[in-house]
Amino acid sequence: MNFTGKYEFGSQENYEQFMKALGVPDDAIEHGRNLKFVTEVVQNGNDFIWSQIYPCHTTTNKFIVGKESEFEILNGDKVKATVNLEGGNLLMNFPKYVHTVKIEGDKLIETSVCDGVTLKRIHKKAA
Repeated sequence: MNFTGKYEFGSQENYEQFMKALGVPDDAIEHGRNLKFVTEVVQNGNDFIWSQIYPCHTTTNKFIVGKESEFEILNGDKVKATVNLEGGNLLMNFPKYVHTVKIEGDKLIETSVCDGVTLKRIHKKAA
C-alpha cells in the first residue's frame, strides 16, 4: 500500500467529543472545529514524511515504520511512538490515543480512539 499523495479534508465524526477526551481546551476545540486542511504524504518504502497543512500552520512528522520517532500529535504535544504496518494500515499507539490510517480507493481514512471516543476523518485524494 502506497500512501503517497495530497489529500483534501472532507469530513469528520466525533471531533468535539474526541478532543475533550484528549484534554484539549474548549477555545482550541472551537478554533479547530471547521478548519479545512490538506494532508500531504511522501512515502519511500518504510520512510514517511507526513504533513498536515492548516491555514495558520503546518505540522510535519517524519517516521520510519518499525522505528521509534517523535510526533507532534493532535493536542500539540510532542511524543515518541513507533508506527507499525498491519494489513496495509498504519497503526500508531500514542500515549493518550491509538491512531490508525488506511487507504480506501481515493480516500485516506484516519481513525483515532481515546477513552472509548472515536474520531474519524476522511480525506479525498486531490487531483
